[in-house]
Amino acid sequence: MDAAAGLLSETDAYKKLQSYFDANKEKLVLKTLFQNDPNRFKNNSILLETPVGGEILIDYSKNLIDETVFKLLLDLAKARGIEKARDSMFSGEKINFTENRAVLHTALRNRSNKPILVDGKDVMPDVNAVLQHMKEFCGQVRSGEWKGYTGKSITDVVNIGIGGSDLGPLMVTEALKAYHKSGPNVHFVSNIDGTHMAETLKKLNPETALFIIASKTFTTQETITNAESAKAWFLNQAKDASAVSKHFVALSTNTPKVKEFGIDEKNMFGFWDWVGGRYSLWSAIGLSIALYLGMENFEELLSGAHYMDQHFQNTPLEKNVPVILALLGIWYGNFYGAESHCLLPYDQYMHRFAAYFQQGDMESNGKYVTRSGKLVNYTTGPIVWGEPGTNGQHAFYQLIHQGTRLIPSDFIAPAKTQNPIRDGLHHEILLANFLAQPEALMKGKTAAEAEAELRKSNVTEDELKKILPHKVFLGNKPTNSILVDKITPFTLGALIGKETFFYV
Repeated sequence: MDAAAGLLSETDAYKKLQSYFDANKEKLVLKTLFQNDPNRFKNNSILLETPVGGEILIDYSKNLIDETVFKLLLDLAKARGIEKARDSMFSGEKINFTENRAVLHTALRNRSNKPILVDGKDVMPDVNAVLQHMKEFCGQVRSGEWKGYTGKSITDVVNIGIGGSDLGPLMVTEALKAYHKSGPNVHFVSNIDGTHMAETLKKLNPETALFIIASKTFTTQETITNAESAKAWFLNQAKDASAVSKHFVALSTNTPKVKEFGIDEKNMFGFWDWVGGRYSLWSAIGLSIALYLGMENFEELLSGAHYMDQHFQNTPLEKNVPVILALLGIWYGNFYGAESHCLLPYDQYMHRFAAYFQQGDMESNGKYVTRSGKLVNYTTGPIVWGEPGTNGQHAFYQLIHQGTRLIPSDFIAPAKTQNPIRDGLHHEILLANFLAQPEALMKGKTAAEAEAELRKSNVTEDELKKILPHKVFLGNKPTNSILVDKITPFTLGALIGKETFFYV
């Protein structure tokens, strides 16, 4: 029987966690846990030595767990067959049983080229053929060899897609903007609201614009409506339907519809039904990334994700970063009643990071029944949200610090900046905040500490009595801190790759 088919809450491992939580919740105080264990950071952090991207530190020591909780969470993962499910995914089994499909985004970034079979066929030759097609096309466009209908080179690329065909490429091109040294500019249109297309078209010259239509079926309403509008705008100046083939390409599997639109079949980039939309940036859907950053940087992105895939696949559960982070999410959602999870990248380039993972997590875990169709009586996933630091500190951190809901938060930062202006002063201040906020969330501020601060400001006794309760921070708020050497294509790929989701 499928270990994940029954209710999570009915397993012995879950019941043991519940019993321990009920008996020990009040004892799980971060300041006390650190005081009682001088090696808590060492024992609750993982340092990954990547081959090209520098080190990645994952510090999960500021979580409301002790050794017993950690062991019980691992027991829960084992009881739900996480290792078998992981191996089934990597081997190409059709674990998406509702659509009878494999789940193989990992094959798209399989840089080892180890064969992966689906229905007895190795998918890697087809994956590599699409990558080669992308490489050749990107080389033509970025070098200026590809000409528009008037003989001019391409200066602007517009990706028309929605959901996974937009969120991933948009996030990556923003996060890696520092690596855009040459080649065309890139724009993204997703919303059916005509304003999105209209404002984008204002920036373009039809003679030098290239449109990517990203729709597997080539029937997605929003995407095809936007594509037809872009085509009408283009033909209003070009006047020649044959010119469409020089300015439109397709990321699709529907050859008849693509040809009917006017796109040359040679300029159609395919992918497969085992590519879920929310994981599709690793496929031909990433063409806009490759055009903007160059194919070599796109391949480095794949390599970073493959590195994390290997870590996830081969590392024991107790040292396995994706597994540990997933289990912490279950702990907070189902025992502490946390309703949301906050992602806080301290890097302005990563301002779309949280928006991307909203889909990755919430679309994956938006379920209310088990695999066998039973109604669940527990939380299957959080609301994912966030903004870059330090912007969030002046917007919503107040709720995390002093609100009544527990909001577990991930702090992410590069040790080195792409833009060391004023001799790195800005980044020094940024990192100081990155380090200080998790500490403040953990420690809080006692009434005695708040009173001492107020007395230094010479308030009256009446004022002190009135203000003091509002200056107290309870602390004991859980966080993870993830520190990379620098945001590069490789490290970004690894950061994205760590989010491998299982519905337990």
